[in-house]
Amino acid sequence: MTLRLAALGLAALSATMAVAGEKTVTVERADKRIAGILTLPEGAENPPVVLMLHGFTGSKNEFTVAGTQTGLFTLMAEELAKAGIASLRIDFAGSGESSGKWANTTFSGQIADAVDAFDYLQALPGVDGHRIGILGYSQGGLVGAHLAAARPETRAAVLWAPVANPMATYATIMGADKVAEGLAAASDHAVTADLSWGGQTTLNGAFFHELPETSAAAALASYPGPLRVIAGRNETIVAPQPYAAQQLLRYHAGAEDLVLLESDHDFGAGTSDALVRAELAPQTVGWFRDNL
Repeated sequence: MTLRLAALGLAALSATMAVAGEKTVTVERADKRIAGILTLPEGAENPPVVLMLHGFTGSKNEFTVAGTQTGLFTLMAEELAKAGIASLRIDFAGSGESSGKWANTTFSGQIADAVDAFDYLQALPGVDGHRIGILGYSQGGLVGAHLAAARPETRAAVLWAPVANPMATYATIMGADKVAEGLAAASDHAVTADLSWGGQTTLNGAFFHELPETSAAAALASYPGPLRVIAGRNETIVAPQPYAAQQLLRYHAGAEDLVLLESDHDFGAGTSDALVRAELAPQTVGWFRDNL
């Protein structure tokens, strides 16, 4: 494992291409409809493509970066396009514009959604289905780890603040008492919890039942490709760092490194776009540029 301590001031990647355009797409499997946005770089023929997986309670564009009117994943799609890399960002079932109910969300269901989207990209004209990368944020990072195990032909993966210990992380987000309530509940029984950042969410017991059974580290043991984990030193949700991130790399046998940023779980995007543009985007795009 290589550890990189990133500091402010890293030069941003030079923009060599632009976004040719975005279009909405739908991945359909049985009675499920997964909504997505495909972004293509201008002037690139058959480019590699990155599948982007959002976090807990998020959606395909992710939250709006402070000081902009742009979602975090929208910004990343633009940065990938500048490097000649296409992307597909999706709403998991029950989130955003996809079919289904949020309360029915489970890790296994989101992993299945991700596999369906990956398979869609493998057969999609206009992108190189043999050069697919994975970008996952928070819960999407946990899902991305399992997707990489299910599709080991993945050419490269970048996981932002990936959930390594679901029991600890969701006890932080919803409270240990609500996690205990969910574990004791029937699979279809609704549990409503306050969120640590404000607001509430309602999930069925099935979500909680998978918390102690789902391991990103175990999944990554089956993924041989290049892996970069990016985490914030000041994390309070996926914590403690860097140990939570190092746990994942310990079980991964391929090329890998860990990038630590001086940030919290949202990489400072809740207050400014400075760290995202100076560090998070270049470290992410650079890994895909070098490995896809």
